[in-house]
Amino acid sequence: MKIDMNRRVFLRNTALVAGASPFMWTGRVMGAVAANDRITAAIIGTGRMGRGDLGNLLGFAGVQVVAVCDVDSRRAADAKRMVESRYSKRKAGGNYVGCDVTGDYREIVARKDIDAVLICTPDHQHARPAIAAAKAGKDIYLEKPLTFTIEEGRELSDTAQRYGTVFQVGSMQRSQSNFRFGCELVRNGRIGKLLKVEVGCGIDPSMGFAQEMPVPQNLDYDMWLGGAPWEPYTEKRVHPQSGYSRPGWLRCRDYTVGMMTGWGSHHMDIAHWGMGMERSGPETIEGWAEYRDGLWDVHGLWDVHFQYPNGVDLYFGDNKRYTQGAKFYGTEGWVHVRRGRIDASPKSLLKDVIGSNEIHLYESNNHMGNFVECIKNRRETVAPVENGHRSNSACLLADIATRTGRKLRWDSVKERFLNDDTANRMLSRPARGGKG
Repeated sequence: MKIDMNRRVFLRNTALVAGASPFMWTGRVMGAVAANDRITAAIIGTGRMGRGDLGNLLGFAGVQVVAVCDVDSRRAADAKRMVESRYSKRKAGGNYVGCDVTGDYREIVARKDIDAVLICTPDHQHARPAIAAAKAGKDIYLEKPLTFTIEEGRELSDTAQRYGTVFQVGSMQRSQSNFRFGCELVRNGRIGKLLKVEVGCGIDPSMGFAQEMPVPQNLDYDMWLGGAPWEPYTEKRVHPQSGYSRPGWLRCRDYTVGMMTGWGSHHMDIAHWGMGMERSGPETIEGWAEYRDGLWDVHGLWDVHFQYPNGVDLYFGDNKRYTQGAKFYGTEGWVHVRRGRIDASPKSLLKDVIGSNEIHLYESNNHMGNFVECIKNRRETVAPVENGHRSNSACLLADIATRTGRKLRWDSVKERFLNDDTANRMLSRPARGGKG
């Protein structure tokens, strides 16, 4: 059953008029909603990350997944079985059959019976389906990094906001208490005046060139490439034909920037949260990176220095030089956060309590659950599209600075480099006229 569009608009408008504080998700599903309030959903991209996100969404009783989409028909069929198996366990007296399958995201977007979409495609294929889905009135959960280029990110953010889209970026660290608490300590001055931030990320291995292979019959390779340049198919360029291990496209420059955005968009998002710069960006960027030849040609080691308008220096690089995660240094101590950990100096900060009159950041303890609740109440999510655009933009600025090899000056309002036509041309990429 589909949420009535008039009701959705009413909820969105009343939430805006009320000006209420952001919804705080408790991490619990409070039972099934009424049939006419059920959220119907679909997923576009059912690979490694897609299956995880799909499994999370299937855990919510108020949501029904009605369609799956993947350019690899085997993966799409696997996702269909996953959906129908989960619903069969809930349905007494027989098996559930009713999840549709397609290889073309445009069929999902065109369906008027779908309220929300998960988009879990490779990085270079984020913008097209997300922009189309926003224009079609769908709410969106999009895996990070937000987009492949800064200009795509600006178009997507503007489109989603124009159409009133409930938008959750897959920056799920915002729904983990250690990251939120660490940022609250910084924002409330527990380490004194913030001076600098260090962000460290892992790197990917390289490899030589790979032999061309026949395109598998189950893969629509032209659709998979989309607007990316044409290159001959090889399995290590795309994803494994057996299983769901880490795909090769994550190391190919035509489809991703590399760990600068892969891990960087997570940790830069937290750095911006702690700095209070979620809707802004740096003023200057300079640094270096190792770039490789071969099929897997994203960067290796890197080190980039940003200067922000609030006077903070941010150092962004591989985790051989900066500890994994985000580390905030102030005049009176430091706070370090990473997956599953928080540390501080002095240690007493870890037992501190944020007072009722201090800054409390948006509280979410379940990232997919926050998305589902915000679809219902039409409020902003914990990881909204503009924040995702800004944190990803910082990572993309780092890549541009290391490729130009010079110090760049950035206008975060106009989103243009100052007096550098070459760098400004790198804010977008010409699209091949492929399918999709």
